[in-house]
Amino acid sequence: MREPLSVETIVVTAGRPPAGPDQPLNPPIVPASSFHAGGAYEYAREAAPTTDALEAALGALEHGTAVAFASGMAAANAAMDLVPAGGVIVAPSSAYTGVAVRLRELAALGRIDLRIVDADDTPAVIEACAGAALLWLESPTNPLLEVADLPACISGAHDAGARVLVDNTFATPILQNPLDLGADLVLHSVTKALSGHSDLMMGALVAAEAELAEQVRTRRVLLGAAPSAFDCYLALRGIRTLAIRIERAQDNARVLVERLAAHPAIDRVRYPGFGTITAIEVAGGPDVADGTCSRVEVWAHATSLGGVDSLLERRRRWPLESAVVPEGLIRLSVGIENVEDLWHDLDAALRGAAGSA
Repeated sequence: MREPLSVETIVVTAGRPPAGPDQPLNPPIVPASSFHAGGAYEYAREAAPTTDALEAALGALEHGTAVAFASGMAAANAAMDLVPAGGVIVAPSSAYTGVAVRLRELAALGRIDLRIVDADDTPAVIEACAGAALLWLESPTNPLLEVADLPACISGAHDAGARVLVDNTFATPILQNPLDLGADLVLHSVTKALSGHSDLMMGALVAAEAELAEQVRTRRVLLGAAPSAFDCYLALRGIRTLAIRIERAQDNARVLVERLAAHPAIDRVRYPGFGTITAIEVAGGPDVADGTCSRVEVWAHATSLGGVDSLLERRRRWPLESAVVPEGLIRLSVGIENVEDLWHDLDAALRGAAGSA
Protein backbone atom coordinates (compact mmCIF):
# COMPACT_ATOMS: atom_id res chain seq x y z
CA MET A 1 0.00 0.00 0.00
CA ARG A 2 1.26 3.47 -0.87
CA GLU A 3 2.25 5.70 2.03
CA PRO A 4 -0.11 8.64 2.69
CA LEU A 5 0.86 11.77 0.80
CA SER A 6 2.38 14.69 2.67
CA VAL A 7 0.49 17.98 2.83
CA GLU A 8 3.09 19.60 0.57
CA THR A 9 2.19 17.08 -2.12
CA ILE A 10 -1.56 17.26 -1.53
CA VAL A 11 -1.69 21.00 -2.18
CA VAL A 12 -0.14 20.40 -5.60
CA THR A 13 -2.03 17.29 -6.66
CA ALA A 14 -5.50 17.30 -5.04
CA GLY A 15 -8.42 18.14 -7.28
CA ARG A 16 -6.63 17.31 -10.53
CA PRO A 17 -8.58 15.68 -13.37
CA PRO A 18 -7.97 11.95 -13.89
CA ALA A 19 -4.71 11.26 -15.71
CA GLY A 20 -4.91 10.17 -19.34
CA PRO A 21 -3.79 11.07 -22.85
CA ASP A 22 -4.64 14.68 -23.72
CA GLN A 23 -6.14 15.29 -20.27
CA PRO A 24 -5.27 18.67 -18.70
CA LEU A 25 -3.20 18.82 -15.53
CA ASN A 26 -5.53 21.49 -14.15
CA PRO A 27 -9.32 21.45 -14.04
CA PRO A 28 -10.79 23.79 -16.65
CA ILE A 29 -13.04 26.73 -15.91
CA VAL A 30 -16.60 25.68 -16.76
CA PRO A 31 -18.65 28.90 -16.91
CA ALA A 32 -22.07 27.29 -17.04
CA SER A 33 -25.12 27.77 -14.85
CA SER A 34 -27.10 24.87 -16.34
CA PHE A 35 -26.15 21.42 -17.64
CA HIS A 36 -27.88 18.88 -19.87
CA ALA A 37 -29.94 16.52 -17.74
CA GLY A 38 -29.00 12.94 -17.04
CA GLY A 39 -25.52 13.39 -15.58
CA ALA A 40 -23.83 14.49 -12.38
CA TYR A 41 -24.69 18.17 -12.83
CA GLU A 42 -27.96 20.01 -13.20
CA TYR A 43 -27.57 23.54 -11.87
CA ALA A 44 -24.41 25.31 -10.70
CA ARG A 45 -25.89 26.44 -7.38
CA GLU A 46 -25.91 22.76 -6.39
CA ALA A 47 -22.69 21.50 -8.00
CA ALA A 48 -20.37 22.31 -10.89
CA PRO A 49 -17.14 20.81 -12.27
CA THR A 50 -14.70 23.55 -11.25
CA THR A 51 -16.30 23.82 -7.81
CA ASP A 52 -16.01 20.05 -7.38
CA ALA A 53 -12.28 20.20 -8.11
CA LEU A 54 -11.72 22.88 -5.47
CA GLU A 55 -13.85 21.03 -2.92
CA ALA A 56 -11.88 17.85 -3.55
CA ALA A 57 -8.66 19.70 -2.74
CA LEU A 58 -10.06 21.36 0.38
CA GLY A 59 -11.47 18.07 1.60
CA ALA A 60 -8.14 16.33 1.09
CA LEU A 61 -6.31 19.06 2.99
CA GLU A 62 -8.68 19.12 5.97
CA HIS A 63 -9.50 15.37 5.95
CA GLY A 64 -13.23 15.82 5.48
CA THR A 65 -15.94 16.71 2.96
CA ALA A 66 -15.76 20.32 1.75
CA VAL A 67 -18.47 22.69 0.53
CA ALA A 68 -17.37 25.98 -1.07
CA PHE A 69 -19.26 29.25 -0.65
CA ALA A 70 -19.20 32.65 -2.32
CA SER A 71 -17.57 34.23 0.77
CA GLY A 72 -16.33 33.37 4.22
CA MET A 73 -19.35 35.07 5.76
CA ALA A 74 -21.67 33.03 3.54
CA ALA A 75 -20.05 29.89 4.91
CA ALA A 76 -20.25 31.21 8.47
CA ASN A 77 -23.94 32.03 8.11
CA ALA A 78 -24.62 28.56 6.75
CA ALA A 79 -23.03 27.08 9.88
CA MET A 80 -25.13 29.35 12.10
CA ASP A 81 -28.23 28.23 10.21
CA LEU A 82 -27.63 24.66 11.39
CA VAL A 83 -28.31 25.70 15.00
CA PRO A 84 -31.97 25.25 15.96
CA ALA A 85 -34.03 28.27 16.95
CA GLY A 86 -33.18 29.30 20.50
CA GLY A 87 -30.07 27.11 20.53
CA VAL A 88 -26.98 28.14 22.45
CA ILE A 89 -23.80 29.14 20.62
CA VAL A 90 -20.60 29.54 22.64
CA ALA A 91 -18.19 31.91 20.91
CA PRO A 92 -14.84 33.59 21.70
CA SER A 93 -14.61 37.16 22.99
CA SER A 94 -11.96 37.90 20.37
CA ALA A 95 -13.20 36.77 16.97
CA TYR A 96 -13.48 37.84 13.36
CA THR A 97 -15.60 41.00 13.35
CA GLY A 98 -18.16 39.84 10.80
CA VAL A 99 -18.85 36.64 12.70
CA ALA A 100 -19.02 38.42 16.06
CA VAL A 101 -21.43 41.04 14.74
CA ARG A 102 -23.66 38.43 13.11
CA LEU A 103 -23.79 36.32 16.27
CA ARG A 104 -24.76 39.38 18.33
CA GLU A 105 -27.41 40.24 15.76
CA LEU A 106 -28.91 36.75 15.90
CA ALA A 107 -28.91 36.92 19.70
CA ALA A 108 -30.67 40.30 19.65
CA LEU A 109 -33.32 38.87 17.33
CA GLY A 110 -33.90 35.97 19.71
CA ARG A 111 -32.74 33.50 17.09
CA ILE A 112 -29.94 32.12 19.31
CA ASP A 113 -28.69 32.34 22.89
CA LEU A 114 -25.10 33.62 22.80
CA ARG A 115 -22.45 32.89 25.44
CA ILE A 116 -19.11 34.70 25.13
CA VAL A 117 -15.91 33.22 26.60
CA ASP A 118 -12.17 33.72 26.32
CA ALA A 119 -10.93 31.06 23.92
CA ASP A 120 -7.75 30.45 25.92
CA ASP A 121 -9.65 29.87 29.19
CA THR A 122 -10.30 26.15 28.75
CA PRO A 123 -12.34 25.56 31.93
CA ALA A 124 -14.59 28.51 31.09
CA VAL A 125 -15.08 27.28 27.54
CA ILE A 126 -16.07 23.80 28.70
CA GLU A 127 -18.36 25.13 31.43
CA ALA A 128 -20.15 27.37 28.92
CA CYS A 129 -20.90 24.38 26.68
CA ALA A 130 -23.48 22.94 29.09
CA GLY A 131 -26.70 22.75 27.10
CA ALA A 132 -25.09 24.37 24.04
CA ALA A 133 -25.78 23.44 20.43
CA LEU A 134 -22.50 24.75 19.00
CA LEU A 135 -19.05 25.71 20.24
CA TRP A 136 -17.52 28.20 17.80
CA LEU A 137 -13.75 28.48 18.11
CA GLU A 138 -10.94 30.39 16.46
CA SER A 139 -7.39 29.33 17.21
CA PRO A 140 -5.46 31.54 16.97
CA THR A 141 -8.14 34.18 17.51
CA ASN A 142 -8.50 37.27 15.34
CA PRO A 143 -6.85 39.66 16.12
CA LEU A 144 -5.58 38.92 19.66
CA LEU A 145 -3.95 35.64 18.60
CA GLU A 146 -5.06 33.65 21.62
CA VAL A 147 -4.60 29.90 21.28
CA ALA A 148 -7.33 27.50 22.39
CA ASP A 149 -6.62 24.04 23.75
CA LEU A 150 -8.51 22.46 20.88
CA PRO A 151 -8.43 18.80 22.02
CA ALA A 152 -9.65 19.68 25.52
CA CYS A 153 -12.30 22.16 24.36
CA ILE A 154 -13.59 19.84 21.64
CA SER A 155 -13.78 16.89 24.01
CA GLY A 156 -15.53 18.96 26.67
CA ALA A 157 -18.04 20.33 24.17
CA HIS A 158 -18.85 16.86 22.87
CA ASP A 159 -19.31 15.59 26.41
CA ALA A 160 -21.90 18.36 26.83
CA GLY A 161 -23.64 17.38 23.59
CA ALA A 162 -22.46 20.36 21.54
CA ARG A 163 -21.18 20.34 17.99
CA VAL A 164 -17.80 22.07 17.44
CA LEU A 165 -16.75 24.41 14.63
CA VAL A 166 -13.16 25.64 14.35
CA ASP A 167 -12.22 28.57 12.14
CA ASN A 168 -8.88 27.46 10.71
CA THR A 169 -8.27 30.50 8.50
CA PHE A 170 -5.19 31.71 10.43
CA ALA A 171 -3.42 28.39 10.92
CA THR A 172 -4.42 26.82 7.56
CA PRO A 173 -4.33 23.05 6.99
CA ILE A 174 -0.55 23.31 6.62
CA LEU A 175 -0.18 23.92 10.36
CA GLN A 176 -3.35 22.51 11.94
CA ASN A 177 -6.15 20.03 11.17
CA PRO A 178 -9.05 20.53 13.61
CA LEU A 179 -11.08 17.60 12.25
CA ASP A 180 -8.26 15.29 13.26
CA LEU A 181 -8.62 16.72 16.78
CA GLY A 182 -12.31 15.85 16.86
CA ALA A 183 -14.01 18.98 15.50
CA ASP A 184 -17.22 18.54 13.50
CA LEU A 185 -16.75 21.47 11.13
CA VAL A 186 -13.85 23.57 9.90
CA LEU A 187 -14.48 27.05 8.55
CA HIS A 188 -12.20 28.83 6.09
CA SER A 189 -12.17 32.25 4.56
CA VAL A 190 -10.67 31.00 1.30
CA THR A 191 -10.20 34.69 0.50
CA LYS A 192 -7.19 34.66 2.80
CA ALA A 193 -4.20 32.28 2.88
CA LEU A 194 -5.74 29.43 0.90
CA SER A 195 -6.12 31.49 -2.27
CA GLY A 196 -3.24 33.68 -1.17
CA HIS A 197 -3.25 36.52 -3.71
CA SER A 198 -5.86 39.04 -2.48
CA ASP A 199 -7.85 38.65 -5.70
CA LEU A 200 -11.06 36.79 -4.81
CA MET A 201 -13.70 36.29 -2.13
CA MET A 202 -14.69 32.79 -1.07
CA GLY A 203 -15.42 30.65 1.95
CA ALA A 204 -15.68 26.95 2.75
CA LEU A 205 -16.96 24.57 5.37
CA VAL A 206 -15.36 21.15 5.74
CA ALA A 207 -17.35 18.52 7.63
CA ALA A 208 -16.06 15.45 9.40
CA GLU A 209 -19.15 13.45 8.42
CA ALA A 210 -20.76 13.18 4.97
CA GLU A 211 -24.27 13.64 6.40
CA LEU A 212 -23.30 16.95 7.99
CA ALA A 213 -21.67 18.03 4.72
CA GLU A 214 -24.97 17.44 2.92
CA GLN A 215 -26.76 19.65 5.45
CA VAL A 216 -24.17 22.33 4.76
CA ARG A 217 -24.58 21.93 0.99
CA THR A 218 -28.35 22.34 1.37
CA ARG A 219 -27.77 25.65 3.13
CA ARG A 220 -25.56 26.80 0.24
CA VAL A 221 -28.26 25.91 -2.28
CA LEU A 222 -31.06 27.60 -0.36
CA LEU A 223 -29.02 30.68 0.58
CA GLY A 224 -27.82 31.11 -3.01
CA ALA A 225 -24.18 31.29 -1.93
CA ALA A 226 -22.43 29.29 -4.65
CA PRO A 227 -18.99 30.52 -5.78
CA SER A 228 -18.23 31.26 -9.43
CA ALA A 229 -16.28 28.86 -11.64
CA PHE A 230 -13.60 31.48 -12.23
CA ASP A 231 -13.09 32.12 -8.51
CA CYS A 232 -12.89 28.37 -7.84
CA TYR A 233 -10.20 28.11 -10.52
CA LEU A 234 -8.24 30.99 -8.97
CA ALA A 235 -8.56 29.56 -5.46
CA LEU A 236 -7.33 26.16 -6.56
CA ARG A 237 -4.44 27.77 -8.41
CA GLY A 238 -3.51 29.64 -5.25
CA ILE A 239 -3.67 26.50 -3.12
CA ARG A 240 -0.94 24.93 -5.27
CA THR A 241 1.65 27.20 -3.60
CA LEU A 242 0.09 27.23 -0.11
CA ALA A 243 2.78 25.13 1.59
CA ILE A 244 5.71 27.09 0.26
CA ARG A 245 3.98 30.43 0.88
CA ILE A 246 3.23 29.54 4.50
CA GLU A 247 6.80 28.35 5.02
CA ARG A 248 8.31 31.59 3.70
CA ALA A 249 5.82 33.93 5.36
CA GLN A 250 6.11 32.13 8.71
CA ASP A 251 9.91 32.40 8.56
CA ASN A 252 9.51 36.14 7.92
CA ALA A 253 7.03 36.50 10.78
CA ARG A 254 9.37 34.86 13.28
CA VAL A 255 12.23 37.19 12.35
CA LEU A 256 10.00 40.24 12.65
CA VAL A 257 8.52 39.12 15.98
CA GLU A 258 11.97 38.72 17.49
CA ARG A 259 13.01 42.21 16.40
CA LEU A 260 9.71 43.89 17.25
CA ALA A 261 9.88 42.53 20.80
CA ALA A 262 12.86 44.82 21.43
CA HIS A 263 11.50 47.87 19.59
CA PRO A 264 11.20 51.03 21.73
CA ALA A 265 7.92 52.08 20.07
CA ILE A 266 6.10 48.85 21.00
CA ASP A 267 4.52 47.88 24.31
CA ARG A 268 3.59 44.32 23.41
CA VAL A 269 4.00 41.78 20.62
CA ARG A 270 1.38 39.08 20.19
CA TYR A 271 2.42 35.91 18.37
CA PRO A 272 1.25 32.35 19.06
CA GLY A 273 4.56 30.80 18.01
CA PHE A 274 3.38 29.69 14.58
CA GLY A 275 1.68 31.11 11.51
CA THR A 276 1.97 34.25 9.44
CA ILE A 277 -0.11 36.66 11.55
CA THR A 278 1.18 38.73 14.44
CA ALA A 279 -0.02 41.84 16.25
CA ILE A 280 1.73 44.71 17.99
CA GLU A 281 0.44 47.13 20.61
CA VAL A 282 2.07 50.47 19.92
CA ALA A 283 3.26 52.77 22.68
CA GLY A 284 1.38 56.04 22.33
CA GLY A 285 -1.95 54.47 21.45
CA PRO A 286 -4.13 54.89 18.37
CA ASP A 287 -2.53 58.07 17.03
CA VAL A 288 0.91 56.49 16.81
CA ALA A 289 -0.63 53.31 15.44
CA ASP A 290 -2.45 55.23 12.72
CA GLY A 291 0.71 57.20 11.99
CA THR A 292 2.65 53.99 11.57
CA CYS A 293 0.12 52.58 9.14
CA SER A 294 0.14 55.76 7.07
CA ARG A 295 3.94 55.82 6.76
CA VAL A 296 4.69 52.36 5.41
CA GLU A 297 5.76 51.97 1.78
CA VAL A 298 6.51 48.26 1.34
CA TRP A 299 3.73 47.09 3.64
CA ALA A 300 0.19 47.87 2.45
CA HIS A 301 -2.21 49.64 4.79
CA ALA A 302 -5.24 47.47 4.08
CA THR A 303 -7.61 45.01 5.69
CA SER A 304 -7.59 41.24 5.14
CA LEU A 305 -4.66 38.88 5.54
CA GLY A 306 -2.93 35.73 4.34
CA GLY A 307 -1.75 36.89 0.92
CA VAL A 308 1.67 37.01 -0.64
CA ASP A 309 1.74 40.73 0.17
CA SER A 310 2.30 42.06 3.70
CA LEU A 311 -0.63 44.03 5.11
CA LEU A 312 -1.18 45.93 8.33
CA GLU A 313 -4.01 47.83 9.96
CA ARG A 314 -5.16 49.21 13.29
CA ARG A 315 -8.12 46.98 13.98
CA ARG A 316 -10.09 49.43 16.16
CA ARG A 317 -10.38 51.76 13.17
CA TRP A 318 -13.42 49.58 12.42
CA PRO A 319 -16.32 50.80 14.60
CA LEU A 320 -17.71 47.29 15.10
CA GLU A 321 -14.43 45.73 16.25
CA SER A 322 -14.63 44.17 19.71
CA ALA A 323 -13.95 46.45 22.67
CA VAL A 324 -11.52 43.87 24.08
CA VAL A 325 -9.10 44.77 21.28
CA PRO A 326 -6.67 47.52 22.40
CA GLU A 327 -6.98 50.85 20.57
CA GLY A 328 -3.31 50.82 19.66
CA LEU A 329 -3.18 47.27 18.31
CA ILE A 330 -1.91 46.82 14.74
CA ARG A 331 -2.49 43.44 13.10
CA LEU A 332 0.31 42.38 10.79
CA SER A 333 -0.24 39.86 8.01
CA VAL A 334 3.27 38.88 6.97
CA GLY A 335 3.83 38.04 3.32
CA ILE A 336 6.66 36.55 1.30
CA GLU A 337 8.70 39.66 0.52
CA ASN A 338 12.33 39.98 1.59
CA VAL A 339 12.26 40.16 5.38
CA GLU A 340 14.90 42.91 5.54
CA ASP A 341 12.78 45.12 3.31
CA LEU A 342 9.78 44.48 5.54
CA TRP A 343 11.75 45.21 8.67
CA HIS A 344 13.34 48.45 7.47
CA ASP A 345 9.99 49.77 6.24
CA LEU A 346 8.13 48.93 9.44
CA ASP A 347 10.92 50.14 11.71
CA ALA A 348 11.09 53.49 9.90
CA ALA A 349 7.30 53.90 10.08
CA LEU A 350 7.22 53.11 13.81
CA ARG A 351 10.04 55.49 14.60
CA GLY A 352 8.58 58.22 12.42
CA ALA A 353 5.14 57.95 14.00
CA ALA A 354 6.54 57.84 17.54
CA GLY A 355 8.82 60.81 16.85
CA SER A 356 5.96 63.00 15.62
CA ALA A 357 3.59 62.13 18.47
